[in-house]
Amino acid sequence: MENFAVVDVIRAKRDGGELSDEQIGWVVDAYTRGVVAEEQMAALAMAIFLRGMTAREIATWTGAMIDSGSRLSLAVDRPTVDKHSTGGVGDKITLPLAPLVATCGAAVPQLSGRGLGHTGGTLDKLESVPGWRAALSTEEITRQLGEVGAVVCAATEGLAPADRKLYALRDVTGTVESIPLIASSIMSKKIAEGAAGLVLDVKCGSGAFMKTPEQARELARTLVEIGSAHGVATTALLTDMSVPLGRAVGNAVEVAESVEVLKGGGPSDVVELTVALAREMLALAGIDADPAAVLASGEAYETWCRMITAQGGDPEAALPKPKHVHVVPAERTGVLARLDAYAVGVAAWRLGAGRARREDPVQHAAGVLLHAKPGEQVTAGEPLLELHTDAPEVVTSALQALEGAVEVADGPVETRPLVLETVRGA
Repeated sequence: MENFAVVDVIRAKRDGGELSDEQIGWVVDAYTRGVVAEEQMAALAMAIFLRGMTAREIATWTGAMIDSGSRLSLAVDRPTVDKHSTGGVGDKITLPLAPLVATCGAAVPQLSGRGLGHTGGTLDKLESVPGWRAALSTEEITRQLGEVGAVVCAATEGLAPADRKLYALRDVTGTVESIPLIASSIMSKKIAEGAAGLVLDVKCGSGAFMKTPEQARELARTLVEIGSAHGVATTALLTDMSVPLGRAVGNAVEVAESVEVLKGGGPSDVVELTVALAREMLALAGIDADPAAVLASGEAYETWCRMITAQGGDPEAALPKPKHVHVVPAERTGVLARLDAYAVGVAAWRLGAGRARREDPVQHAAGVLLHAKPGEQVTAGEPLLELHTDAPEVVTSALQALEGAVEVADGPVETRPLVLETVRGA
């Protein structure tokens, strides 16, 4: 590989230039090997943040991050399709979705992550299940996909190591909110997983990373373009995250709610989004099935039990319960007009459901239960929220996070649709 002077690469992007494929391939490889120093990559990341990248640059950058490690080779008899969410509050959709799509005939290799800040992590939620383990070898992933059809686990160490290193750097250098870097981070890991199809759930609203539909649409289009450039059939849904998904925010409480959905019940918004994403995944996999009917039948719950058991968990075991529950009553009678997703996410985080640093532990029993959602009637003095924690001393800070998060109106209120838009590849 040709060598470049890293300062020349930084200057080129700083001055608004377009990096060549060779420059991108070299700088990502050299950074992964430690030849490019942290401060130099920080400068380049800031230049990308300020100057942006073309579609070609982003696709090439993504490819270089994929090439920094290994790719999974998924030798299974079923069509493979995956899903990724950009993160939100109460977003437990992976839990019912993976077994549902597997029940319909696809193989779902869902390599997931942990939560940070106000957004929950799928692995943290599943670790509420006694005995369940996140770390699987490539052989275990492949075997479980063949036998069960779905696996939700941590990414293997060899996948996109450049992204792992760059992600940590972006976090401490103010360069997280860059669509080229966000998109290449997401897609390098997902493409390296080896699935033939990918559906993206791009959130927008107060509880999402992208606050406006315009920002979410730009990210969605960039993600779909990267997928197409790398031969992965990709579709993105823009979905609302101004209100928490479902009625449970946390870890064990979200697992319990997911089980309700898998048994044919659960909150209507969780069911709606699970089915919408499943339809897109099955379309990419070329499978003609009705996910709504399959979910309502409870058949996907059997797949869930097999998936949990295959990873050492006991699907019938009792989930952790909190040592302390604080009830927040409605202050007045009327219709709930607003329940801010970000505020609820921060409250759950402060109760112990999330972490401030990646190495922090989480409380599996911590979280928030919602007794009402926007558009529903509430009565003064009746429970509106339940705060769950093992550390009652943190309740005060959780309540502070919820100040101004709730509005009650006298009459009917207009609620936003859950699925706002669909972006498909060419």
